[in-house]
Amino acid sequence: MKSLQDGDTEHARPLAPAFLINGGTVGSLLQSLEWTESPLGAPGTWSFSLQTLMATILPAKAQIVLFWGPEYVALYNDAYAPTIGAKHPRALGRPAREHWSELWDDLEPLLRNVRDTGETFSARDRPFYIERRGLGETAYFDVSYSAVREADGSVGGVLCIVTETTERVQFERRQAFLLALGRALPEMDEPEVIETFATRLLGEELGACRVCFAEDLGDDERYVVARDWVDGVPSQTGQHLWRGHDGLLREQLQAGHGVHDDYPAGASRDLCASLKVPLLRSGVLDAMLCVYFNRPHVFADDECQLVEEAAKLTWSAIIHARSERALRASSAHLEATLAELMTLNATLEERVASMLAERESDLMQLHEARKMEAVGQLTGGIAHDFNNMLTPIIASLELIARRPDDAARSTRLIEGALQAAERARSLVGRLLSFARRQTLKPEPVCLAARIGDMHELIMRSLGPTIKVQVDVDPALPAAVVDPHQLELALINLVLNARDAMPGGGRLRIRAGLDAARADRPVGPGQGAMVWLEVADSGCGMSDEVLARCCEPFYSTKGAGKGTGLGLPMVQGLALQSGGGFAIRSQPGQGSTATLWLPTTDAETLCRDDPVDEVSRPTRPVRVLLVDDEAIVLHATAMQLRDLGYEVKAVLSAAEAEQVLEQGFAVEVLVTDQMMPERTGAEFAQALRRRMPALPVLIITGYANLTPRELCGFEVLRKPFRRAELAQSLARLLPLVYAQSEG
Repeated sequence: MKSLQDGDTEHARPLAPAFLINGGTVGSLLQSLEWTESPLGAPGTWSFSLQTLMATILPAKAQIVLFWGPEYVALYNDAYAPTIGAKHPRALGRPAREHWSELWDDLEPLLRNVRDTGETFSARDRPFYIERRGLGETAYFDVSYSAVREADGSVGGVLCIVTETTERVQFERRQAFLLALGRALPEMDEPEVIETFATRLLGEELGACRVCFAEDLGDDERYVVARDWVDGVPSQTGQHLWRGHDGLLREQLQAGHGVHDDYPAGASRDLCASLKVPLLRSGVLDAMLCVYFNRPHVFADDECQLVEEAAKLTWSAIIHARSERALRASSAHLEATLAELMTLNATLEERVASMLAERESDLMQLHEARKMEAVGQLTGGIAHDFNNMLTPIIASLELIARRPDDAARSTRLIEGALQAAERARSLVGRLLSFARRQTLKPEPVCLAARIGDMHELIMRSLGPTIKVQVDVDPALPAAVVDPHQLELALINLVLNARDAMPGGGRLRIRAGLDAARADRPVGPGQGAMVWLEVADSGCGMSDEVLARCCEPFYSTKGAGKGTGLGLPMVQGLALQSGGGFAIRSQPGQGSTATLWLPTTDAETLCRDDPVDEVSRPTRPVRVLLVDDEAIVLHATAMQLRDLGYEVKAVLSAAEAEQVLEQGFAVEVLVTDQMMPERTGAEFAQALRRRMPALPVLIITGYANLTPRELCGFEVLRKPFRRAELAQSLARLLPLVYAQSEG
């Protein structure tokens, strides 16, 4: 097929058919293609059905491809072209077999079945092997294949509407892998066992031929591979010279950059591609994780991020295990050497001082390795128990407040208790944010709209002596974050800025999209992310304060003026959302805090409706309530009954099973998440297999449920107010009524 050449007036074509007008780039291509060799013929000769359909497809924003005729000639729009990469524009107007050859055995039966039967085929996250960027890859799509009929009723072609879901599927798999790795590593004590396990797990996950940690020996010349996992290639264990590479490898790794190489044909009979990820400690290169492939390989961003996160997680566990072993060895050595010092009185003091110094050094290394991990685990555990106490307190006080006696003093005490409980709930939220254990509900958020809605609140928080400038482009891609936690994080940053400017000043809030900013944290992936920046003209921070400002409970404010959890909460939200957090500051020159968040092309959702204080069922609805804490169970049951629900309250999933076997006709399941033997989500999923349409509300104190665990369940955080419980159940009532009507 040839395109029209400039100046070829002898073969000039008439004006384009009307259905190609406004057809975008693909429409222009269809006008210029040489159709003499195409099974379709020139566009002007196409059937009325085909012309009408193409007039609809070409300007559409959805990704659409049409396979027409018995040879499945491919016609598609501009939105679909990026999906097939380098196949475009050669595939346009040609039989699909020519340019989809690598997946034709998979694709052709699907198209043929739709064409033969006229029945629509649809699937979610359907894998296809496709070559669109040079090398093959497995991509995932939501697809809908429908038959398109001619005027005489015969099937003329197959209309395919697709949405690529590769990025989401890969993200979920990456998170599942890292979760499994993170759960397994703490069970291992020896660094060699940790290294062997992690390299094997990562190699099998990626389909690599060799995975190893290479530790820098500190002399700028050599590194050592103590052990490696291999599959069909020789081992690389032993010492190696840095200069044996291209001379830039160590410098790139020291700068914090991962390096991937493609080896030319003949350069190595064993290797075709490799990825090397740096592991830094205190800004100095400590080691690198190397992943090798014995076949051509394209390194996707999500794969590189998986290797980076797995490397950091594993290396941290290895350093921790080494520190513990060193401490054990040091303690044993100290004990044995003391049975010897009894006979060496002349040098006793000197020897003891040396050994104590060595042990102190080992203890400090162990302390540094475990400090953040221990604080996170402790915070999460305390928050769980604290929330179980707060829930019945708030529930009971609200019930009493709804039936006040004649004593005004009792009412004031009740209101005071509720205020104290709310302050405790806020504190728990900050603890959970720092510990990264909060239950987030991420969704697409327009930063410009969200900050605009908060403008009045920000101005009231700052006061008249501080000038505010907001510079956020409404056209920025939506950030993926829990909107309520984002608002709380922004208010925390604004209040910190206010406290840094007691005599007034300037505050600037701005946002942008930039993957190459110098202050971007190392942790986030390589793709573009949106950043939100809060800058003030206040007193700034010294290097010492700046180094500690994100530590939990650290605060430079006076007693009673801060919890020391504001910045840790912001940092925890950013990291748990898949982003990052950074602060720049100098004394006398103000401070700038930057929040990095992942982006999405999905449309933003509407703001939450206000809490409806009187959301009640229109008829008695039977609720099965499960909670292993008796006091929490009793208080929640009272709230539900007060809202007009019929409640059956039990203390475990096993007891709930017995109630159902005895004939209790449950219409809504309300269950706590953290329970012995089975979590609430696990029990709900088991129950859903028998009752697929059962509405479910999960109540959680601090567990961060994954989308796979949620299964579309409604989630309510502890502690909760009566109105919040009413609103959560009100969202489930349409499902209850629909089932009863059906």
